[in-house]
Amino acid sequence: MSRIVTVGAAQMGPIQRADSRPQVVRRMLELMREAAAHRCDLVVFPELTLTTFFPRWWMEDQVDIDAFFERSMPSNDTAPLFEAAARLGIGFSFGYAELTPEGRHFNTALLVDKTGRQVGKYRKIHLPGHARHEPWRAFQHLEKRYFEVGDRSWGVWPALGGHIGMMICNDRRWPESYRMMGLQSVEMILLGYNTPRHNPPAPDHDRLGEFHNQLVMQAGAYQNGTWVVGVAKCGVEEGCEMIGGSSIIAPTGEVIGQALTQGDELVVARCDLDLTKSYKESIFNFAMHRQPEHYGRIVGQRGAVAPEGGSAD
Repeated sequence: MSRIVTVGAAQMGPIQRADSRPQVVRRMLELMREAAAHRCDLVVFPELTLTTFFPRWWMEDQVDIDAFFERSMPSNDTAPLFEAAARLGIGFSFGYAELTPEGRHFNTALLVDKTGRQVGKYRKIHLPGHARHEPWRAFQHLEKRYFEVGDRSWGVWPALGGHIGMMICNDRRWPESYRMMGLQSVEMILLGYNTPRHNPPAPDHDRLGEFHNQLVMQAGAYQNGTWVVGVAKCGVEEGCEMIGGSSIIAPTGEVIGQALTQGDELVVARCDLDLTKSYKESIFNFAMHRQPEHYGRIVGQRGAVAPEGGSAD
């Protein structure tokens, strides 16, 4: 018997700095209700869903910075999401800026089951951008200033009848992110992103934003025999354009559902988790085909090192 999880990829349009959390939550609830009408089991929201993408600004006052962070989850503002999940019988995942009781700052994603119970948490590891003030940029990308590198690796949780994992935005560009979950028999990866179209240090990449986005998600899905649900916050946010292209990708590497707009939009697909089996049991049978004794350089070396001249022997 097939294990079907009906997923709603809940793309969000731009969130401006003046937009309050209750305003954003109302938009999220509308997408949740739409997903419930489509009999979805799970709704996936983007990275940093609750606020505008604040790392685009240089801020020095920690009070101003911390205003974008959540000190508790659920909070008074986000409690309606958890209540709706229990009432509608639908799970959800979303990203937010987390301020821990110890004063640590993380870019975080949360997985909530159909009862409104928190079952999984991931903190972003591959932080892009820079930490120093670079006013020459059209906008800045200060994730390395405002967030710490996640303090736990990529987890996979038993939920919704399958094995569910999470990653955030820039993680998708790194094959290690997918493989760490692939080695835990992941069957569906939930991925939120906020990706500017313009890349100030490498503007020649701008025209390839959507292509690179699809390339890495499709490759990660196929090479690990898993579903990937990639969900954008997109459109023109505070003058900065972010790409959309929210997609539901099968273990075959094929895109089976994709957003067409740059605004709030729900993409729905019936995902058979058993479709992962033929890939996990054949070409990507890790137990049979992986050769980890030859992969030491991957975990033992950070930067690239050019080869030295020498004999082939």
